[in-house]
Amino acid sequence: MSERVDYVVAGLGALGSATCMELARRGHRVVGLERFELGHSHGASHDTSRILRHSYHTPGYVRLTQQAYVDWARLERDAGTELVTVVGGLDLFPPGAAISPLDYTTSLDEVGIRYEVLDRAGVAQRWPQFSLPEGTLALFQADAGIVPAGRGTRVMQEQARRHGADLRELSPVLAVQELDAGGVEVTTSAGALRCERLVVCADAWANDLLRGLGVSLPLEVTLEQVTYFRPERPADFAPDRLPLWIWMDDPSFYGFPCYGEATVKAAQDCGGPVVDPDRRTADRDAAMEAVLAGHLARMLPGSGAPVRSLRCQYTLTPDRDLVLGPVPGHEPVVVGLGAAHGFKFAPTLGRLLADVAVGDRTSCDLTPFRLDRPGLTDPAYQAHWLV
Repeated sequence: MSERVDYVVAGLGALGSATCMELARRGHRVVGLERFELGHSHGASHDTSRILRHSYHTPGYVRLTQQAYVDWARLERDAGTELVTVVGGLDLFPPGAAISPLDYTTSLDEVGIRYEVLDRAGVAQRWPQFSLPEGTLALFQADAGIVPAGRGTRVMQEQARRHGADLRELSPVLAVQELDAGGVEVTTSAGALRCERLVVCADAWANDLLRGLGVSLPLEVTLEQVTYFRPERPADFAPDRLPLWIWMDDPSFYGFPCYGEATVKAAQDCGGPVVDPDRRTADRDAAMEAVLAGHLARMLPGSGAPVRSLRCQYTLTPDRDLVLGPVPGHEPVVVGLGAAHGFKFAPTLGRLLADVAVGDRTSCDLTPFRLDRPGLTDPAYQAHWLV
């Protein structure tokens, strides 16, 4: 016998948890399935911190960040807890940067987001912790902030359950089948679930679920690493003394002030090897750590020596754009994927995926994130991940 519910969400990282929360808030019967235990470290929704910012390379993304700020604030009110820590943010473009500052300033200007343009001396005057090359251009946004990764995901799961969602850990999806009468049957080791829509938020394992439909997205899974550094003078790197930052070049790096402990967290963006998510290591990569430590020694002297490194996964689309929408030809199945920069949008993407699943009008144009766009369908599309 199949259990009947309204919606099933496969994958309970940040996006899947947010989708369950939103569907349950609207009164739907929703079951969330997670192949690992809740809060696991196999994917991309664990550890301490993620960046929340307005600066992006297209006006569409900038507008989406506006909604993200509103949705994080709503989550804070609903859960009665603080999740956003405003520290300010710097986008740092060295001379000849591989990423164009013009894309960012044009997009911010079109949407009407305030920012400051600073040169090397301007940055040094406010934050002498930085040592930047002559000719560096910096964009500063006062309201950039930090959102907690593991804790934020857990809060969304708690809110989903408070509204009646049934979240089941250690419940991998074994098969997905469209039904002739409409809807989807989802098979797990505990039995089958029949639902109106299935929302796939399985990230690195998305194609495992879609394969039964004859669908495969061109995804690359890379194994990344974040490292925590211990400064000799932690007070100089406190959230009220140092903003978060992104080094907008190739390679690209990013980092945070001290947050929750007396360490500075930093990482390279898209610097890790391509891996199989079921066979990847969790061991520290000394070579990756050395590259990052060298960059911090030059750019942020005083940040200290590495004290620990953690691994995480990126699930990348060729165009680095989000995936939000139904599977063409299999509309009862909806896919949500953050393309390794989606956490900042998590409450918003959960709301948008719920809109798509129930057939409501969305609050923004999702055309750039459809599954039938050239970045996912053109075999000759040249992958580019620097944004």
